[in-house]
Amino acid sequence: MTASPAPRTSGLRRFLTERPPLPERCELCAVTVEADHRHLVDTEKRALACACAPCALLMEQPGAAAGRFRTVPARYLTDPGHHLDESAWEALQIPVGVAFLFRNAALDRLVALYPSPAGATESELEPATWTEVLSGSRLAQLLEPDVEALLLRRTGGRFECHLVPIDICYELVGRMRLLWQGFDSGAEARAALDALFADVARRVRPVDETGHPSDEAVRP
Repeated sequence: MTASPAPRTSGLRRFLTERPPLPERCELCAVTVEADHRHLVDTEKRALACACAPCALLMEQPGAAAGRFRTVPARYLTDPGHHLDESAWEALQIPVGVAFLFRNAALDRLVALYPSPAGATESELEPATWTEVLSGSRLAQLLEPDVEALLLRRTGGRFECHLVPIDICYELVGRMRLLWQGFDSGAEARAALDALFADVARRVRPVDETGHPSDEAVRP
């Protein structure tokens, strides 16, 4: 008796694993978007949504989508006149060397998060402490609710504080969660963190004495 041929599962498995990833699409109109596409904040779901350029522009208009979707701005700012120090960082009680905070419009308060092996972890610190530590920075007054964040880092006795698009912060959380190893995150995760902050440093513009971005061109 001739044996039945074995199922060709190996070829099917190879086909499934080798297929290129599906292209990302705008979550409003379903058109394919480029790799460097814009994002929206879905304020109802507290989530990011991909957007094509026209939809991102539309959601920048006041009252669009009844305020549910807000376009994440592209600005990166720093305040040369405000500097964190060791005592300020200790007051924040951040257990790792990086954190970000944003103003949640629905809760009407600052929310502080930091990366961990489990993803974004919320700080249990009283919002009043964050406000006190950061009140001297003009960035705190410029911060757009839900769509921008203050990104903070301490490394080697050096402190950084930048206003950035909030999607960059969640990208950071995703990278750290993927690469985290051991108690101190590991060399690969720290290298990714260095690379992200180097990119932020290239993009930031200083704010002037009035609290507005200077006319200095954005660094590529």
